[in-house]
Amino acid sequence: MIIPRVPVQHRRLLPDRRLTGPTPWVIAILMMLTLLAAAAGIGLARSANAIGDAIAGRVTVQIVTANPVARAAQAAALRRRAAGEPYVRAARAVEQDELLATLGQWFGSEGGDDPVLKSLPLPALVDIDFVGGGDRAGQLARLRALVAAEAPGARIIPHAEWLGPVARLIRSLAWVAGGLVLLMIAASAAVVIMTARAALGTHYATIEMLHLIGATDRQIARLFQRRIAIDTAYGIALGSAVAAAILLLIGWQWSGVTAGLAATASLGPAGWALLLALPLLAIALAALTARQTLLAALKKIL
Repeated sequence: MIIPRVPVQHRRLLPDRRLTGPTPWVIAILMMLTLLAAAAGIGLARSANAIGDAIAGRVTVQIVTANPVARAAQAAALRRRAAGEPYVRAARAVEQDELLATLGQWFGSEGGDDPVLKSLPLPALVDIDFVGGGDRAGQLARLRALVAAEAPGARIIPHAEWLGPVARLIRSLAWVAGGLVLLMIAASAAVVIMTARAALGTHYATIEMLHLIGATDRQIARLFQRRIAIDTAYGIALGSAVAAAILLLIGWQWSGVTAGLAATASLGPAGWALLLALPLLAIALAALTARQTLLAALKKIL
């Protein structure tokens, strides 16, 4: 039982001052930071997985033939041939307007209307997605043969070569966030241990009196465990409420992000379920830690 039942007359042995000591406030701060770090870790992990799934089987073929007519013809022929291959899931030719719009974002102008950008000899690009679960090396080798036949001199650029390091960095940050969560859980347990020992020292005379009238260590531990569990629960509830408000505010602002790497970061149903379960697990851990600390300390008192 997380908060054990104690008779009302026994509860009066300890003062019932909620949110007056430092323990609830320290626990509230640690709980808030734990939830925010856990949310960041979940979002980063999901983002890394999304990027990994997106780049694992995608390549871009860059056709750089000088003649624009021949370049467009090679791109169209390659797209048709690639779309008919069994190892290719989808093949798409990137339109020139799309390339100009992308370049316009970097040059600070509207790509479709800028005469300078229009005069640039842009390559023809064909995006190819491989069928999932296949031999990537074999699929890439077959594609190279196809490209050599349809568009000699074209370059094949696997997306994993330039987005792979980004996915690994994001995944590393997710592991760092997970480590921070574990450290803050350990810090919360240390706060509970210090609180339990301080409570025993403060009420040493009461404990001696209870021993004299025949109270067992388990009965005394249950009395202190209830007090510490309630204080901890108040702190956890307060920290969870503040963290929830922060996450809802960030989520509302994040909803406007529809492109780029930031758009792949989300908590998902499983992430929200884990965040909702963390406060309950924290209360259970605090109660268990307090009980074990109290029993061990009471044995030394005797």
